[in-house]
Amino acid sequence: MKIRPIVLLPLLLLLAGCVTPTGPAQAPAASRPAPAPRQAARAKPVVPSSLLPRVMVIMDEKSLGTIATAEVEAMAIKKLISLNVPVVDQDMVRANIARSRQMLITAGDNRGAAALGTQFGADIVLIGEAVAKPSARRISDTNLRSYQAVATLRAVRTDNSATLAAASEDVTVVGLEDVSGSAKALRGAGEKALDALLPDMLAKWTPGGDPGAGAFVHRVELTVGGVDQLWKLKALRDSLRGRPSDVRGVAQRSYTAGVAEFSMESALPPEELAEALVLSPPDGLKLQVLDIGGGRIQARAVAP
Repeated sequence: MKIRPIVLLPLLLLLAGCVTPTGPAQAPAASRPAPAPRQAARAKPVVPSSLLPRVMVIMDEKSLGTIATAEVEAMAIKKLISLNVPVVDQDMVRANIARSRQMLITAGDNRGAAALGTQFGADIVLIGEAVAKPSARRISDTNLRSYQAVATLRAVRTDNSATLAAASEDVTVVGLEDVSGSAKALRGAGEKALDALLPDMLAKWTPGGDPGAGAFVHRVELTVGGVDQLWKLKALRDSLRGRPSDVRGVAQRSYTAGVAEFSMESALPPEELAEALVLSPPDGLKLQVLDIGGGRIQARAVAP
C-alpha cells in the first residue's frame, strides 16, 4: 500500500521537534548584559535676564576697503538677542552718535565709549572694526578671486572704562564677485571673533564691577508715564539715585512725550522694588504701578 506524502509530513515534523541541537547553548535573554542607558543631554544653563548686561554695539566696517557696511554689526546684534542679552536700539545709536566720535571710540577711546554707553543706559559697549579687501589678481585660469577680512572686537564696561574681553580673527574666502565676496569674508571673520568674544564677555561680567557687588543682582528697567514736567523728571531721578541700599547704577535711558525710562541694578526683586517706590515715592508725586514682569516695572506718576 502506498503512503501518501501528506500523511508523512506531520510525522516528520514531530520527529524534528524531538531532536536536541548539538551547538553551544545560548544564554537566556535575561542573563545577557543590558545595553548601557543613554545619558540625558545636559540642559544649557539659563541665566536670568536680570543678571545680563545691557549692550550697546558700535562698529566701523568697510567692504572692499572703503565702502561702509554693517555685516558684523547685524551679526553681533542677532547673536546677543539669541543669548537673551538686552541690546540698545541701533537706530537710536546711529541717530545720536557723530561719525567723528565713532571713529575715536573704535580707535581705542575707552573713556569715550563708556561715557556714550552710559548715556544710553548700557552696561557694556561692544566696539569693533572690520575690513575686507580683494586680492590684486584672480586665481590662475579661473574667474575667482580671494577676499581677506579682519575683525577686531572689544567689550568695554561703562562703569569703569575697563576692557572686559577682546578678540581678533581673520578669514580668507574665494568668490566670483567683489561685493558678495567681501561680504562673505566679513561675515566669516565677524562670526569667528564674536564666537570668541561673547562667551568670555558674559563669563567675566558681574554687575557693579567689583566682587562685593553680589547683592545688586537684579537688572531692572523702570518706565514711568505722566512725567509731563521737568521738575517731576528731576524728582523721580533724584528719588531713584537716593536709594543707595536698594538700587545703584541708575541711568536715564530716554524721556519723551512725558514718559521716562530708567535702567538700574537692584538689591530687590522687581516686585519688592515696585512696592518700595510706591511706599516711598518721589517728592510731590505718587506712583501707581501698572505692570511688573520680565525685569520691567511700568508705572505712572500722579498727584498725591
